[in-house]
Amino acid sequence: MVENESSRSSLADSFGRRISYLRVSVTDRCNYRCFYCAPPEGIRGTPHREVLRHEETARIVRVFAGMGVENVRLTGGEPLVRRNVLELVRMIAAVPGIRDVALSTNAHLLAGQAGALKAAGLSRVNISLDTLEPETFRRITGGGGDLERVLAGVDAALAAELTPVKLNMVVMRGINDHEIERMVEFAVARGADLRVIETMPIGGPGNDRTDHYYPVSSILERVQRHFGGELVPVSPGRGAGPARYFQVGDGPVRIGVISAMSRHFCDTCNRVRLTARGDLVFCLGKDDFVPLRDGLRAGWSDEDLELRIREAMLRKPMQHDFGKPGQAPRHAMSTLGG
Repeated sequence: MVENESSRSSLADSFGRRISYLRVSVTDRCNYRCFYCAPPEGIRGTPHREVLRHEETARIVRVFAGMGVENVRLTGGEPLVRRNVLELVRMIAAVPGIRDVALSTNAHLLAGQAGALKAAGLSRVNISLDTLEPETFRRITGGGGDLERVLAGVDAALAAELTPVKLNMVVMRGINDHEIERMVEFAVARGADLRVIETMPIGGPGNDRTDHYYPVSSILERVQRHFGGELVPVSPGRGAGPARYFQVGDGPVRIGVISAMSRHFCDTCNRVRLTARGDLVFCLGKDDFVPLRDGLRAGWSDEDLELRIREAMLRKPMQHDFGKPGQAPRHAMSTLGG
């Protein structure tokens, strides 16, 4: 076992960026089919035998923790459709050195599990909520979404103190951009943080989503105009990731922005991604990866695994290629966990 000792060298890439954050996709299956996340033909789920077992995932997390990774986020697909995900939360929360275990979810199944997740060691949640209009919600989710269940999940997360609760809104021109101000008011009324996200060209040819692109600069201008105050940069707080946060004057209105397209944050990237099949992905905007699952099942020791991870980090690119012709990655967002 790789111990988490302060004397061990931390994990870094070839550009000197320290890796402290691991995003773990526990499944590529989802009960929604949001068009900006999955391709039109849908995703064929990975066969069960090819998906990492919980024990395998926890072992990889333990080795990462031994190299200084402190923060883990469970993603999908939709992580709450994975069987016994509570047990995985318990296993990861118990790993020495892991300080924060978070979850990204569409909240469809959250209302019935929020309390149990908190008890298992989950710190907080990010909830995908792109609209407050039932018809728009059905359009975005491919007809399978239930807005009322999601809103109940938001309230359950707040009640269970899975805080800070962050609401992630992918702003899409012509689809939900008219709701920006209303979404800010909704979040403020509940004591949640709203993070607006620029839609990204992920999914391969024909799925670039560039027609719906809405820049963060325009969003901030509208928020400032609507709430009538100067936008002041504020400390992002726990779990901010790549988001920049602003407060309107000295009032309660606060908004986070993730501007992967108009103002990328690659120079401070501190994360890598582990897919449900055990592939280590270095960048959301690149197709390069290193497989770990088969080596684990072939008998790698923890020292072998650490060596492969350290070697793999040298392949992490300096930045993504979003916006360059022909550079949209082929994989769908639902296979990477966002």
